[in-house]
Amino acid sequence: MKRTFDCVEFCKALSDPTRQQILEMLLEKEMSVNEIVAAFSVSQPTISHHLELLYQAGLVLRRKDGKQILYRTDDQQVYFCCGKLIAKFSPADK
Repeated sequence: MKRTFDCVEFCKALSDPTRQQILEMLLEKEMSVNEIVAAFSVSQPTISHHLELLYQAGLVLRRKDGKQILYRTDDQQVYFCCGKLIAKFSPADK
């Protein structure tokens, strides 16, 4: 499900360095919460919170694989949001 673009929510989702790092990791491959937790020195609930914010912003997709939830970047939505952000603040539009 594609969400409508909200510039503020998109920027909020990317405003945290941990969420930026998670998104970068997910650009490489689909990962479980445990794999992501292993790369950070924070708790699993904290990582799950960051993933939920990224999901709500439409930047990651998730799917169940047995008992695990796997996450990956929603490339199309990231490109769409970045394009909208550029269009909104482009000096050419002034």
